[in-house]
Parts: sequence; C-alpha cells; structure tokens
Amino acid sequence: MGDIHIDDFYKDAGKILVQLYRSFPRKNLLLVEDISGPDTPDEYGLHSERHQSCFGAAIWLAESGYLSYGETIRQEGMDQVILTHKAFTLLSSTATALVTDIDPELPTSVLETQQTNIHQLREALRAGDSQQIRRTMHNLFLQSTNH
Repeated sequence: MGDIHIDDFYKDAGKILVQLYRSFPRKNLLLVEDISGPDTPDEYGLHSERHQSCFGAAIWLAESGYLSYGETIRQEGMDQVILTHKAFTLLSSTATALVTDIDPELPTSVLETQQTNIHQLREALRAGDSQQIRRTMHNLFLQSTNH
C-alpha cells in the first residue's frame, strides 16, 4: 500500500503551483480550502489533519524556494503569494519526462506548449491519477535542481 499522505502532498503542491502560475506575476491570496476542499474544525477550533497537511505543503513549497509570501493567515492560508524565479522557470521549461501521446501533426507552438512542465502538471491533475501526479511532481522536483 502506498503512502497516501505523500500522494496528497503531491496533489496539493501541484494544485498550488498551477494556481500561482495561472496568476503569475500577480501576488495572490492562497486559501487552503481552495486546494484541499472545505474543512470543518473540531470543537476546539483545530483543523482536520487533511487541512493541516495541505497548509504544510504550502509552507514546504515556500521553505524549499518554490514560492514566497507576505504572511500566513492563521492556518487558513497565505497572503501575497507568488512563484519564485526558480518555480516559474521550472514550470515554463520543457519537461524531462515527456508524455508520449502527443500528436506530431500539431503546430510547433502547440507541441512546445504541451511539452512544458506546467502543461504536464495540469494534465496529470486533470486526469486525477495519483500515480501520474506522483511521477509528474517527482520529476519536477528532480528537475528543479537545475533552476
């Protein structure tokens, strides 16, 4: 059995990167519930483990140099969030592990777009396949050492 918490981490981190890429270069408000879904705190006001893990993924992305932010909003999210140079160039770069079902008849500009890391990540998230998301994110993190 796989480590479900790692699959959740990859999915959350991927969604965060895609959301920030979509609005780059504007700074954004990043809310955990927009990534992991609604949360119902317990009777003590503590968030679910799932919510806390998603917030942890965002903090990890920041500490690892993929995003920067102005401040946290309790454990609800982050304000003034933006991709770093490292993350932007990584997502805009050609993927090292390309999807093989690309139609060679497409125009060159479309082919080049489909071969970028951001396109590969969007496709993995759209498919919802945990293994594909895991492979895509793992390859992104491996490739990030060059950025």
